[in-house]
Amino acid sequence: MQILQVVLQVILGITSLLLTLMILLHRGRGGGLSDMFGGGVTSNLGASGVAERNLNRITIILALVWVSTIVVLGLITRFTGL
Repeated sequence: MQILQVVLQVILGITSLLLTLMILLHRGRGGGLSDMFGGGVTSNLGASGVAERNLNRITIILALVWVSTIVVLGLITRFTGL
């Protein structure tokens, strides 16, 4: 059970970093913190609708993996009595 817990903690750490990166890659919709850091400047790099949809899908999948990892780690902790 310890090996599973360590593997899940590693997955949680990796998905946390990747999820943060994916969220930061999203194009700002204006009016928020993204404008403070230069997000108001229009760029052709993020203009592709397909790339934005794929980025959304990857972010949602990573978020689901992140949440499920947290739930499983919580259940393991709860029922093993650690």
